[in-house]
Amino acid sequence: MVTTQATAEAVPSTSPAAPPATAAELLSRAEELVPVLRAASEEIEQARRLPATVVEQLRAAGVFRMGVPVERGGPGLDSVQQTEVVEILARGDASAAWCAMIGMDTPLYAQFLPESVARDELGDPDTITAGLILPLGRAERVPGGYRVTGRWQFGSGITHADWVVAGCLVHRDGRPEPGPDGGPGHWRIMLARREEFEIIDTWHTTGLAGSGSCDYRAQDLFVPERHSFSLGAPRAKGPYATPEAILRNMPGVPLGVARAALDHVRELAVGRTDRAAATPWADTYRVQLAVAEAEMELGAARHAVYGSLRRQMDVLEAGGEIGRDDRVDTVLARVNAFRVARTIVGRLYDMVATTAVYRPSPLDRWLRDLTTMRQHVIAQDQVLQSAGAHLLGGTPFNPFSLGIVA
Repeated sequence: MVTTQATAEAVPSTSPAAPPATAAELLSRAEELVPVLRAASEEIEQARRLPATVVEQLRAAGVFRMGVPVERGGPGLDSVQQTEVVEILARGDASAAWCAMIGMDTPLYAQFLPESVARDELGDPDTITAGLILPLGRAERVPGGYRVTGRWQFGSGITHADWVVAGCLVHRDGRPEPGPDGGPGHWRIMLARREEFEIIDTWHTTGLAGSGSCDYRAQDLFVPERHSFSLGAPRAKGPYATPEAILRNMPGVPLGVARAALDHVRELAVGRTDRAAATPWADTYRVQLAVAEAEMELGAARHAVYGSLRRQMDVLEAGGEIGRDDRVDTVLARVNAFRVARTIVGRLYDMVATTAVYRPSPLDRWLRDLTTMRQHVIAQDQVLQSAGAHLLGGTPFNPFSLGIVA
């Protein structure tokens, strides 16, 4: 297999000697990582991937095991707590938080895979998974599994992942296979070792540069049936055996970046004076107004995210079905978090003015990071259309963004 220089570096996968046993301990470790990640931000961005030392710091803190149930040796954080961890990490570095948010999906995918795979092959609580689940590849049915061919984008964290997922449309005898509901396509997700894919160094971007979200491809790769799954057919029951489980903690990244930017400007304002008016920023109307508006908007966005998540988790943990309004509330809060965070940081960037463009200021990187993550399919306007269509009984353009999979 062809690899890039970035993928050739071996990253150890040993678990820390004393992994966190509770949510409180993991949250505390995440807080301790904030200054560490912030100090490494320039290196992360220049490398266009997470350096091995950063990966191991995240692993040692227990970040990648946060969603692993207690009975499988993990701390068993729920979706609210997972989002809190991601939000904390994002105050340190957006790319590191983004990769943490992606990499901890292993126990969520395990809810849809056979028990033997979840127990044996994905049994290490610190296992890292990356990849794109959207069906951009082709999986031809063969005895015992599939022959997979395709190219996928946005493999965030793929340079340090253990396993990679790749969404495909299933074919049988060269023809598209209908979906389980009789629809025109059968979407199935393939799971394979990172080394079985060719990683293509395409990630030259404005923001989230350190996430290493490279393209990857496979040609006639055999994937056994047990390493494939559908998000519409969970093996288990419970709040994490649902398609939207992998989406719930995403807003932690923009919320954390906006919080970091706002804290930075508030600290900056303490010793800064408006040159034209010779007035301290702390006494300047426009600065006071901008800071208050940013706090108001960030607080509202954050409460919407966590409030909707808690309502959804309460229903699922009680064994209920997510209702239409609760489902849409969570989706809208997620999209709004991305929008509001970029708006806030853009406004702060403009207020700080020319000082913000120089490298010592992190505002430039935060704005670029938010601009890039705002383009993610889960934060685009099509999601709002889908939410509106679902509320009105129409046809969502992107039903998966609502957690709906046939």
